[in-house]
Amino acid sequence: MVIAIIIFLLFSFLLLYANIKKSKQITSDSNTKLSVIIAAKDEEKNIPKLILSLSNQTYPKENYEVIIVDDNSKDKTFEIAKNIIYELPNFEILQVQNKKYKGKRGALQYGIEKTKYPNILITDADCEAEPNWIQKFANKFNAGYDFIFGIAPYKQTGTLINKIACFENLRTHILTFAFANIGLPYSAAARSFGFMKKSFEQIEGYKNTTETLSGDDDLLLREAVKNNFRIATITEPDAFVFSETKKTFKEYLQQKARHTSTANYYSFSRQLLLGFWHLLNLFFLFSPFLIFFDIRFSVLILIKFLTDIIIANLLMKKFGYKFNLFEIIYLQIIYEILLIINYINGLFSKSKW
Repeated sequence: MVIAIIIFLLFSFLLLYANIKKSKQITSDSNTKLSVIIAAKDEEKNIPKLILSLSNQTYPKENYEVIIVDDNSKDKTFEIAKNIIYELPNFEILQVQNKKYKGKRGALQYGIEKTKYPNILITDADCEAEPNWIQKFANKFNAGYDFIFGIAPYKQTGTLINKIACFENLRTHILTFAFANIGLPYSAAARSFGFMKKSFEQIEGYKNTTETLSGDDDLLLREAVKNNFRIATITEPDAFVFSETKKTFKEYLQQKARHTSTANYYSFSRQLLLGFWHLLNLFFLFSPFLIFFDIRFSVLILIKFLTDIIIANLLMKKFGYKFNLFEIIYLQIIYEILLIINYINGLFSKSKW
């Protein structure tokens, strides 16, 4: 038990330290050319807000293009987007034809092949990017990084399902950015993701990421790690990319099952580390059941709650969130339990685009 406590505290300290250490200052650059690609499918309600946020970027419009790829939408996504971008010369919308790959990655590949600039940014059609999103990525590209990902918070609305999704997103970001900051990147949100086009082509695009219909971002990052590409993160609030959570618990579970299933295709070392960390947390969470054997097991859950509260309080603002003490405690419990449910769900569910 003592060893478990020591490992838990050391791992928690590592997560905290890796997320609060200051990143190197990067010279601002506004001359780098970038192409923003969005794969859209039945997004007529969301596409106007995305286009508005991308047209309001502080970055010089002559130095970036936006390509929206409509993937056979059954609603009016194409028509609405086409009408909005009519007077935006650096915007273009295409209808995908002859996709190389199934699902979203096929639409993204199609759009990337149509780009004219050497640096690629990707976000989702239901997102809204903060004004300096493109600028911050341009700075990193100018510094020579091959793959870059940023923070993508959900908008907090106060409903229970929204709180659950937001807290899960916070915990995911804490792990994702901590691992990346210590040289072990394994995941990135496609809502704020970028790479050099030459690096993308070097790993043959999405060719080696087709084990599952989901995970186009995580598995592309896996290939980048295999090729020893330089990987960076962006954490400034003025580069956040916001989106909304699912409205129902069923939709949320379907989304998380799709995301969680991708973990089965991470590298073995990443699976081992993540599995160990989550199992250790679950052991601490369910430790009260062991009090019948030894009263000292009651210490474990107290240590876990105290550590969770400290980490969440110190890092939630960095990742665009605000939770009170009570929310941190009960949402952490729900988060741990849903890890099990989502993992099992991911094994049996079928991904859809």
